[in-house]
Amino acid sequence: MTEQTVNAPCGFRLNGHDVEIQPGPGERLSSALRERLAARDVKVGCDAGDCGACTILVDGDPVCACLMPVQQVAGRQVETLTGLIADDPVAARLAHSFEAHGAAQCGICTPGMMVAAVALLRGNDTPSEAEVSEALGGVLCRCTGYRKIIEAVMAAGAPPALPVSDGWTGAAIARLDGRDKVTGVEAFGDDVAPADALVLRVIRSPFHRAGFEFDDLDVWLAGMPGIDAVLTAADIRGKNCFGVIPDFVDQPVFAEQECRFRGEAVAAIVGNRDAIDDFDVTKFPVNWQERPAVMNVADAMSGQAALLHQDRAGNVMCTGFVTCGSPETALAQADATVQGQFTTSFVEHAYIEPEAGFAIVRNGRLEIYACTQAPVMDLEGLEEILGMDRKDIRVVPTGVGGGFGSKIDLSVQPYLALAALKTGKPVRIAYSRSESMQSTTKRHPAEITMTIGAMADGRLRGAQFHGLFNTGAYASWGPTVANRVPVHASGPYQLADYRAEASGIHTHCPPSGAFRGFGVPQAAVAQESLFDELADKLGIDRLEFRILNALENGMPTVCGQVFETGVGIKPCLTALRPAWQTERRAAEDFNQANAGIKRGVGIAAGWYGCGNTSLPNPSTIKSGIRPDGTVVLHQGATDIGQGANTVITQIFAQALGVPVSAVQRIGGDTDVTPDAGKTSASRQTFVSGNAARLSGETLRRQVLKLVNAAPDSAIFIAEGVIRISDGQQTHTPDLSGLSADRDGYVIRAEESYDPPTKPLDANGQGVPYAQFGYAAHLAVVEVDLALGTVRPVKFVAAHDVGHAINPLLVEGQVQGGIAQGLGMALMEEYIPGRTENLHDYLIPTIGDVPPIETLIIEEPDAHGPYGAKGLGEHVLIPTAPAVLNAIRDAADVRITHLPATPARVRAKLREAANG
Repeated sequence: MTEQTVNAPCGFRLNGHDVEIQPGPGERLSSALRERLAARDVKVGCDAGDCGACTILVDGDPVCACLMPVQQVAGRQVETLTGLIADDPVAARLAHSFEAHGAAQCGICTPGMMVAAVALLRGNDTPSEAEVSEALGGVLCRCTGYRKIIEAVMAAGAPPALPVSDGWTGAAIARLDGRDKVTGVEAFGDDVAPADALVLRVIRSPFHRAGFEFDDLDVWLAGMPGIDAVLTAADIRGKNCFGVIPDFVDQPVFAEQECRFRGEAVAAIVGNRDAIDDFDVTKFPVNWQERPAVMNVADAMSGQAALLHQDRAGNVMCTGFVTCGSPETALAQADATVQGQFTTSFVEHAYIEPEAGFAIVRNGRLEIYACTQAPVMDLEGLEEILGMDRKDIRVVPTGVGGGFGSKIDLSVQPYLALAALKTGKPVRIAYSRSESMQSTTKRHPAEITMTIGAMADGRLRGAQFHGLFNTGAYASWGPTVANRVPVHASGPYQLADYRAEASGIHTHCPPSGAFRGFGVPQAAVAQESLFDELADKLGIDRLEFRILNALENGMPTVCGQVFETGVGIKPCLTALRPAWQTERRAAEDFNQANAGIKRGVGIAAGWYGCGNTSLPNPSTIKSGIRPDGTVVLHQGATDIGQGANTVITQIFAQALGVPVSAVQRIGGDTDVTPDAGKTSASRQTFVSGNAARLSGETLRRQVLKLVNAAPDSAIFIAEGVIRISDGQQTHTPDLSGLSADRDGYVIRAEESYDPPTKPLDANGQGVPYAQFGYAAHLAVVEVDLALGTVRPVKFVAAHDVGHAINPLLVEGQVQGGIAQGLGMALMEEYIPGRTENLHDYLIPTIGDVPPIETLIIEEPDAHGPYGAKGLGEHVLIPTAPAVLNAIRDAADVRITHLPATPARVRAKLREAANG
């Protein structure tokens, strides 16, 4: 093919309209659709055909647009989700079914999923589960766990009606922001930049540790047409440092002199799109000097290791500690003890949306639009980095295509801000998949030693826990992990004699940060694995052993905290009894009939304290009523797919006494919406939900006060008119005569909530959390004794959520958390420098997640809004240990190094066979 042919105009039909573009040589169809034809419903998650987010139809067949050159669609028909929704009744029914089933969470994979499903449904309107899994197998989802997607596609021929109700708490209403997700309208981080924005590219270290020097950057820039600016640490007006924990703010925006991990930024270039797309980063004028790196905690703690931070001792970042009673004495007196050493790996968040956003200087103020879990924390960090007054900075979250903790930390925001300030022009960036995986935070690898004892009657009698957590080159959320783990490492059980210590250790690895559980899932692997061994040693049923020792109301935790109500772990465990008995009998029958494959049933429990550990953790929610009667809720709790927009609106609507449909929502924007705090630690339903409840109650009192109505009066809002029914009287207050404030509200309420906690003393005693949530999981797996492969068969998950604000979203969170837990247990292992894409780093696909039965337990919490507890983190905690216990039940081998890959399982099986 000649260059003239390659550069020839290319015409095709896009969503029913003829289009013609002049593509560059080898230009990806995904890029052309998004950048030339504004088809931003086509998402880009990998540019390698791994994630399937860019799935479109070409002549009716699903393809990954990132793998197809534009020239290949010449004269053909191309369909994307927005076109299908507009013109295809199959797609319209599917969208309705997706909404009804809660099949879209964050929404970034939804266009790819739905397009692939339309291709299936056009020829088969009643597909089986196997047919759906095969058709959608090329599209990855990190949020839903796939089960809701399967249900939605199978029901798309006759989708269920969306429930009609006031939408108050307890109602399984559809996600309030779901329509934009299923129609491809929602705008994510790379969807919002203006067409003329410059593009930013970060220059990163190719080594785990390296010194570096630049050549003359001014001379280099002068000879680079299309490149407008180069950024380095010299461009930072404030502090070249960011972080999330006071006293541990240690990560530079741009490294100076030495890089501490592969992927660390040293510079950035800004230019037009063509120049940046064509730029070879290896040609940037920087000279590297590779230096010896320490990649694990053992090497980092040796006397020969280089110190990563001179102000810290021996590469130990910090240590957390909890103790009560006399654990050594108790263990010596125990009738039976078990001890184990466990290792877990780095785990990548693998959200389908890489970090992206854009910045612009408008009327002298800097505006940042980015996918973030913490807009106000972003604002505070930028204020320090830029040396600017925060009133001159605005942060607006875009849609967030998955976060799971990593998008709490700053990523693209400082680079965008510096670039926009230096050039005076709008600037955009979207990380590549490898760039995202190199440079952003991971789940902490852990090396854990634990000993647990019990008496002959099964009562626990002492435990000791010691954990080393690889926190990487910088602190990020490492201090939180080090302090949270000792509180939780006992599990939700009665332990009067206990000692736990956890340390964060610096290495030349990517920073480890927040990831769904903050270290608790790693600790649960050790504790719940050993519980099975201890129960077996005592000859006690594994489930009954846990029930016997489960915490109850009025019992102290290992921190000495006593909850008078809401301790729901025993109800969770007892709810699993029927499945435990049924599945174990079924496994026995299966194993008698099969020699080469064995089935096992595992059980595990977990707990999780919602919010910060013994620290202030407030949320503020504002609401108001306009002169025309419109009710407005300023909802600043970032929704990353977990459903905050829906749940918090449901709580507010109930408190005010109006239907959810009567509430207009304004999302996160640091100019107009108060700080609802970061989306992390399962805090939004609990903390921001309480702030929303208080705001709704305050607004209600003011409305009723207009006519001196009784507190139990009913409020009706329709067509801009408020009516108040007070017994036999109906009042219609005239709002137009009231004075509006600066926000346009004639009535307003702004309320805050901060959970009641107390600091921990030197022994870790105190009140670390105002509430815990509880969970117990049963896993059924099959192990191939020859290959070492593990196939999950079924899950039953019991979760105490206090009060299910929205049962549909509860099920979605449970299924998504289990899918991530399966990945941690069986396949996910990030290796710095080796697994920096989604074909070397594996996450569960639609065929990997088995049926999941969710048992919703409601033990009301004293502090939660209407008794509700957080949920997001809790689901992942018991999943991996339940799978490991099921493997042991099936094959009689204990896996102590996660993930339990076929190679590791097979090695254990051979070891057992050889005695």
